[in-house]
Amino acid sequence: MKDIYSTIKLPVITEKSTLKTAEGKVVFWVDTDANKQDIKTAVEKIFNVTVLGVNTQRTPGKMKRMGKFSGRRPTRKKAYVSLKEGDKIEIFEGV
Repeated sequence: MKDIYSTIKLPVITEKSTLKTAEGKVVFWVDTDANKQDIKTAVEKIFNVTVLGVNTQRTPGKMKRMGKFSGRRPTRKKAYVSLKEGDKIEIFEGV
C-alpha cells in the first residue's frame, strides 16, 4: 500500500458533488493506481470516519491541440466514498 496522503489528491468541488454530500457521499480525485481498499483505508485514517463503500470512475485524458502541436491531458480517477450515517467530512462548510 502507498502512503495514505498520496492516495487522496483533492476533493472534487462541483455542484454535482455538493449534492452528493446530502446523500452521505464525498467525492475525491485519487491516484490512478489506487484500488478501492487503498482509498477506503486512506479516507478512514485521514478523516476519522467510517466508510461503507467506494465507487470509482476513470476519466481518460482528452487529446488537445494548440496550432500544429498536439498533446494529451492526463488520465484521472475519481472516487465516490459512502460514509456511515452521522459521519461527515467538512471540506468547504460555510463558503
